[in-house]
Amino acid sequence: MFLVLVATAELREFLARARCGAVRLVKVLIRNEQLVLGGYREPSQSWDHDFDHFLLPLLDPQEPCYILYRLDSQNAQGYEWLFISWSPDQSPVRQKMLYAATRATVKKEFGGGHIKDEIFGTVEEDVCLQGYLRHVSSCSAPAPLTAAEQELQRIKTNEAKTEISIESKHQTMQGLAFPLQSPAQQALQLLTQRRINYIQLRLDTEKETIELVHTSPTEVSDLPRRVPTDTPRYHFFVYKHHHEGTFLEALVFIYSMPGYSCSIKERMLYSSCKSRLLDEVERDYHLQIAKKIEIGSGEELTEQFLYEEVHPKQHALKQAFARPRGPAGKRGNKRLIRGSGDNGEES
Repeated sequence: MFLVLVATAELREFLARARCGAVRLVKVLIRNEQLVLGGYREPSQSWDHDFDHFLLPLLDPQEPCYILYRLDSQNAQGYEWLFISWSPDQSPVRQKMLYAATRATVKKEFGGGHIKDEIFGTVEEDVCLQGYLRHVSSCSAPAPLTAAEQELQRIKTNEAKTEISIESKHQTMQGLAFPLQSPAQQALQLLTQRRINYIQLRLDTEKETIELVHTSPTEVSDLPRRVPTDTPRYHFFVYKHHHEGTFLEALVFIYSMPGYSCSIKERMLYSSCKSRLLDEVERDYHLQIAKKIEIGSGEELTEQFLYEEVHPKQHALKQAFARPRGPAGKRGNKRLIRGSGDNGEES
């Protein structure tokens, strides 16, 4: 059996006045199979300042309700509103079902064109200001990719890498900029002064920051052991070596990405943050990076590999000048020219 609930005359009158902007919040309840006014609040400050102060005291942990909350933004029909469905876990099942079945009726009574957004909550954390802001953020985020879309994205990324090297200045996107934490900043200062020769950094994907892992003294032979096998990392290493009889110190940036053993989220964040991190290191710490390298495994980091990356071989060899040969088959057979005799006749 379906119940058709109607709004009382008092509620309809109040909703009409509320739509004009004189009210910040309206609470709607179900009483005796009717929609009734359960409470209201008039604006005091901006919508976000009023939000928790007005909303949370009206939430009953034992009973569902509807909340219409006026924002400060407007559309063609007037002020925009947030529609909140409150259904606490402790409330009776019959009440939960009744309120769930009546939600569309309440929205129709108020006017769906005025409602900008809608949220549902069973605990205060779902419907408080921070809960609403999380809802807005999640709605604006791109939809998760299907397996086929992820594979297509991987193919496009691989194709781009073949056309644009890691040292290319061409950028198709600005990338993300996670802030460097204080220990990481101090380590880069020490690297600038050459008081350390190695830095390993990681992304804290929850806090969205760049954290220092360690600055252990490192030789080339130690590098393979520094690279984790299950998570990405950023490495800065001062490569000390001899080249053509001269001792050199070259700062090398190593981006280690261990295949697909890490999550897609990690792969995307590390890739997006890399360019902005390097820009900051070169600009703010005046560190000149001689070579930027991307590897999948620490086993790649041998002495020969680093040397050839920092000093790539010149493949274009200069050839000695050779006189070009004439076109074959167009000059005809070679003719013999006889000299003339004393009498002027041919001998």
